[in-house]
Amino acid sequence: MSQRVWLYISTIAVGLWISATGVGGLLPDSTAEWPVNLWCWGVFVAIFARADRKERIEMIAVVALATPMELFFSEVWLIYEYQRDLMPLFVPAGHYFLFDLGRRGASLMDPRWAMPALLPFVPLVAYGVYSGDDTSGVFLLVLVLGFTQWGPQPRLYAAMAWAALAMELWGTYLGNWAWSPDVPWTGLTAWNPPLLVGAFYCFGDLLVNLCVAKFEGEPALGVLP
Repeated sequence: MSQRVWLYISTIAVGLWISATGVGGLLPDSTAEWPVNLWCWGVFVAIFARADRKERIEMIAVVALATPMELFFSEVWLIYEYQRDLMPLFVPAGHYFLFDLGRRGASLMDPRWAMPALLPFVPLVAYGVYSGDDTSGVFLLVLVLGFTQWGPQPRLYAAMAWAALAMELWGTYLGNWAWSPDVPWTGLTAWNPPLLVGAFYCFGDLLVNLCVAKFEGEPALGVLP
């Protein structure tokens, strides 16, 4: 794997642990996330400084889209709550790290495997609906399958479904955030985290793709290398 991939994985894994635990209790809770804030934005700026025009547009688009979406989901819709109530400052930068990580992983995937890669989710979603613990899963599954079938970057959406789940499992395990068992306004239930939480990331990635296409003057049907 490339150095960038290892940088993303280590930043997400270690950064969430530091923010949640304050380096195992060495930092007071009030300052626990600040080393992560500084590191993530330092990495973001360093990547931005070396990036070409297209990647810079992607980075700006991810931050511009992710920030209001996060605030809406956590502060208005209340489908999840952060450890210290407000969204940590490292989160928007972290969204770009996950986006680029998913893209790099997706580039290694055979296009024919995009849809089959999602099939393991089907019985798990069925169980969530049957048990009543995650009735929202079926709707999120339909969204992810729809993005993968008809969206401009099928491999990216399939990869993001798994990458997002891995990150969410680690973040919720550490207590960085917690999803509400009852989805407000809907009457639906959700696991912590929802199995197909990647649907939200797929939607964001689609918006990023459309933004890049608009500013670059390209068709919206961009493909991975």
